[in-house]
Amino acid sequence: MIGGIKKIGEFVRKETVLTVALLLAVISAFIVPPDSAYVDYIDFRTLAILFCLMTVVAGFSQQGMFGIIAKSMINRMGSLRAVTFVLTFMCFFFSMFITNDVSLITFVPMTLTVLGMAGEEVLARWMVPVITLQTIAANLGSMLTPIGNPQNLYLYGLAGISAGRFVLLMLPYTVASAALLVICVIVCMKGKNRQLEIRLSGSDIQVNRKLVGIYSILFVLSLLTVARIVPYWVTFAVVLVVVLICQRRLLLKVDYSLIFTFVGFFVFIGNMGRIEEFRTFVESVLGGHEMITSVLASQVISNVPAAVLLSGFTDKYTDLIVGTNLGGLGTLIASMASLISFKYVARQDKGARGRYLAYFTFANVLFLVVLICMWKIIF
Repeated sequence: MIGGIKKIGEFVRKETVLTVALLLAVISAFIVPPDSAYVDYIDFRTLAILFCLMTVVAGFSQQGMFGIIAKSMINRMGSLRAVTFVLTFMCFFFSMFITNDVSLITFVPMTLTVLGMAGEEVLARWMVPVITLQTIAANLGSMLTPIGNPQNLYLYGLAGISAGRFVLLMLPYTVASAALLVICVIVCMKGKNRQLEIRLSGSDIQVNRKLVGIYSILFVLSLLTVARIVPYWVTFAVVLVVVLICQRRLLLKVDYSLIFTFVGFFVFIGNMGRIEEFRTFVESVLGGHEMITSVLASQVISNVPAAVLLSGFTDKYTDLIVGTNLGGLGTLIASMASLISFKYVARQDKGARGRYLAYFTFANVLFLVVLICMWKIIF
């Protein structure tokens, strides 16, 4: 009995957002009893593409492709400032295609290794600022493309705009973010040009070129589906069958909790949208303030749930796209991907948690204020 309660408690702590989503769905089902309309709540296209992308990226990660690229670049760098540039912008650019969370899972451990090889003093001094910059870079780089993060994929599908228009919408903020990151690295690493004796060995994973080729084809197929050229059900079927044949254990690497989180929020939004009084209230709050509301909501419930929840009560999806992407800055939970970095820092040095939170919050708020001011100028 006690063991069961502990397991439930551990699950809730680990999957807080999923737990909240499912709880809201169940509560709303008592208000609006299940019927045939429930099926219409679910955005199967978004879920199918999300599954395909997560599966393919997991395949690339298992082959060590991202680590090999990063190591080859770091081995060409000689100074701490140059290494910081590489580690930061690896997160920035890779997140556009492999999502912000996968980018951090891949490159933050590498940062700890690199700084550790430079010496314990270097690791203790620079771990917090470098990983903070990486986290900001991953969250901001991912906003450029429809596949950079889950809320982009979802809102892109709702907005019905082309991939080109999506990129153009977020391009000014992405360019500004890159410029801010360059400035931050220069300022933080001023005078840190001394040579470092760092040499990373090649990947321990034996790359299977055949599998890399297969995953590359599946990735292109997924992109064609995002661009609405190939039907989502075709891509889903192809990815599922191919992975079952080639590497079925890869299916265990998929983040199913994210998929069920979407399902939970879809049911909750669908039910609450059928309650006229609630819908009218939310629409009145949102009216004309979609961007700022999504930024504020992201600070409390994170940007993925904010995107799903608010999208049920407004059709100004481009405002939500900008708001939830910028809203990934700010608090530690504004983007759930940020928790990944925090866990790595805490695991490396528990005493650094307070310093990391202070540094992280200050830097995030600074970036958020600058980008919101930029939005004010544009609009």
